[in-house]
Amino acid sequence: MSIKTFHITNGDSINERLKELQIEGDFAVWREMLCEGKTVFQIGNASFINARKKFLEQDYTIDASHYEEKFISQLKRIDQVHAYDEVILWFEYDLFCHINLIAAISYLLQIDCKVPVYLVCSGRVSGEKELKGLAELTEKQLKKHYTDKVLLSKNDLLLADHIWRLYCGEDHTLLNPKLAKDSGFKYLSNCISAHKERFPSQHSGLNTLETNLLKLIQKHKITSENQLCGYALNYQGYYGYGDMQIFKMIKRMHSYFINNGDQIVLTDKGIHAIELQQNMYEDLKKPCYFGGVSKYEYLYQTDSHQLVKIE
Repeated sequence: MSIKTFHITNGDSINERLKELQIEGDFAVWREMLCEGKTVFQIGNASFINARKKFLEQDYTIDASHYEEKFISQLKRIDQVHAYDEVILWFEYDLFCHINLIAAISYLLQIDCKVPVYLVCSGRVSGEKELKGLAELTEKQLKKHYTDKVLLSKNDLLLADHIWRLYCGEDHTLLNPKLAKDSGFKYLSNCISAHKERFPSQHSGLNTLETNLLKLIQKHKITSENQLCGYALNYQGYYGYGDMQIFKMIKRMHSYFINNGDQIVLTDKGIHAIELQQNMYEDLKKPCYFGGVSKYEYLYQTDSHQLVKIE
């Protein structure tokens, strides 16, 4: 008797590729970007849906009507998981994917999934220097990842659910990389650390991505915002952001650089920011949520790598 497999993938491209490779099973796609915007622990309820629709419409001008078609339809597919013998999650090493991953696992627990859950997670590849996304793997590498999939233990599932609850909660100081130690998620600690660095530095008022953007402008001859986006994508580390997130950041930081006709250069304000001559916290402060908290409720302490809540 053949095993009935249900796959949850991190995007349409890998979904189609797995079908082309004739990976057996039925599929759902997790079409969300839960690393940004307000989130609610109970995935799929009215509060969750309303919060996500509002965020996507305000920040990315994505029509609210698309949410039902693109994401809620996939949750309805996942709701049928009880009819299968196993679930296989296909996600990547970065923060973008890992927030979606822990949410997907939490949802499986919320619908009382009883079948074994496996994880295929791309990242380090033997013989390669750079971390790899699923779409970057060769056919041979992708099949090997599938063969080497990790069976998530009950403790792993409960850990993911716990971290999702903390992420949706009001105290992000509780998000500690040590929580993921000795778990089945070998990149989760790095992602928690990266998340902390999304909050403004106590010294500059900029977070790590914003600081790196200005340093890229300072270091390289960049002639357009498209090129700047490309550099930021290539040098972002564990974030896994796409064009949409990077261009939003570039737009928000327009006053920190200017195109002089030959290349993009820092303004005085940009120079003051990265040389720590001026704290830009108040300048950049605007409504922006990560899960259950505002980006500007906390400061990141670079020396201790801890978050401090602003009273």
